[in-house]
Amino acid sequence: MERKITILSIDDEENIRFALGELFHFQGWEACSAPNVKKGLEQFRLHKPDIVLIDYHMPGINGVEGVQMLRALSHTVPIIVFTIDESQEVADQFLQAGASDFALKPIKAPDIISRIKLHLRLLEREHQKQAPLDKGLSEATMQLVLDSLKEGGDYMTVNEVARSSGLAYQTVYRYLQYLIQNKKVEMVSIYGKVGRPRQLFRWVENM
Repeated sequence: MERKITILSIDDEENIRFALGELFHFQGWEACSAPNVKKGLEQFRLHKPDIVLIDYHMPGINGVEGVQMLRALSHTVPIIVFTIDESQEVADQFLQAGASDFALKPIKAPDIISRIKLHLRLLEREHQKQAPLDKGLSEATMQLVLDSLKEGGDYMTVNEVARSSGLAYQTVYRYLQYLIQNKKVEMVSIYGKVGRPRQLFRWVENM
């Protein structure tokens, strides 16, 4: 019999933990949860989950520190962060700590289910690759961003790549910066009459 997918939710709000548990059981997945990072680490060691969901704002040990502690236990398990903060600076802190992706609160069932399924597919793909990247980055996720750019054909905004790939805006932005640094993607800035310049990205073969 095939082992069921197990998902660990770490969130200090009991109603969210309960709702996620019901949602995951409906999908045929096993669910475990914890109200804080300390208990979350205990649940991680006990259940060895396939994916971890963790809240940003928690009393005591916060989400960033929690991600770092989880990464000390596993380099490969996808970690999706719940946050109401869309700041790219916060997102970069999480990605540097080892987070895989983000989901905004209030949580929407279709979004979190599709995000989990996406990362399960990426995890399968990642097991076939061994190339190391910067801390917090995965080869499979980077390839997903590149594939979205290739399929787009022309210059795309971060939001367009996010919609195409199924990843969060913050995750896509971090990978695009890495790809630009490694000369796999080019960026142009379009200046309008008001506001900040619009950034567009394109994959360039053999750049």
